[in-house]
Amino acid sequence: MDLGDDVYVGLFVGSHNADVTETGVFRDVRIAVPAHDGLVQYKEYLGSRLELLDVATGNREVIYTSPKSLQAPNWRPDGKSLIYNSEGRMYNFDLATRQPAPLPTGDVTNNNNDHVLSFDGKMLGLSSGVEKLGGSIAYTVAATGGTPRQVTPRGPSYLHSWSPDGRYLLFTGQRHDDFDIYRIPARGGKEVNLTATAGLDDGPEYTPDGRYIYFNSNRTGTMQLWRMKADGSQQEAITHGEYQDWFPHVSPDGKWLAFVSFLKDEVGPGDHPFYKHVYLRLLPVAGGEPKVIAYLYGGQGTMNTPSWSPDSKRLAFISNTTGSENQ
Repeated sequence: MDLGDDVYVGLFVGSHNADVTETGVFRDVRIAVPAHDGLVQYKEYLGSRLELLDVATGNREVIYTSPKSLQAPNWRPDGKSLIYNSEGRMYNFDLATRQPAPLPTGDVTNNNNDHVLSFDGKMLGLSSGVEKLGGSIAYTVAATGGTPRQVTPRGPSYLHSWSPDGRYLLFTGQRHDDFDIYRIPARGGKEVNLTATAGLDDGPEYTPDGRYIYFNSNRTGTMQLWRMKADGSQQEAITHGEYQDWFPHVSPDGKWLAFVSFLKDEVGPGDHPFYKHVYLRLLPVAGGEPKVIAYLYGGQGTMNTPSWSPDSKRLAFISNTTGSENQ
């Protein structure tokens, strides 16, 4: 069909009555230009939007845009700034000025999107690629920056959570040709394997009271959210396979889980791609059904790590698009 030279796409509202005037209000409209066919992950990247979502109302605000790949915002416990990674470096994003500033991490400059702040906000855990050690290695550093301390002796080790008392770290490690969840003292020491079921276990995160750990696993054939006690016992699925569910994040008040969901006809159970349709979903910790709280285009780096505001009212996340920073 010949549509002519100028084609317009948008949202329209009509009163359906020629004698009536109506007012339509649209909010949170986004135009996302997707990745081109054949995009090479980890070598080609789209531009990024840093967004805030009010969980109760669904209102979203783009607070920063960049032609670069920004990933995995963590919200500092004081509520004044975020931390994210981009091109291997860490950045502090001031919410008042809406400007980023580099966060120094010494020679550890191959950081990925698995980083996490301690519950008291004083320390930052990093995951950084070290090829000679087998891949991603876990480190800790002061939350204001400094010289990181190596925690895991070998990789791949992808860090996801501190224990509330600051004594332990949780990470996803590939050992014996399988990815499982491990606990390790925050100052380094013996790794303790908490999951030993065939399949990919990822995204472990302590509850604020330290009693439980939430994680995602594809051990049943679809990626689902699971819960276990802090010692690894009583592992049970809490979602049921309508989507591929990743990265459960517990709100600071302990009442909610926010997580990333992919469509099963777009994404396989073991794949966490960079650029696909993404649903952010919310599930009451006390039980109930998940609900969609945002639709976006993104994936890897959208919400890998804890990104709740300290008052449990908002989430920070990344969406992606090709082209202009202002789309």
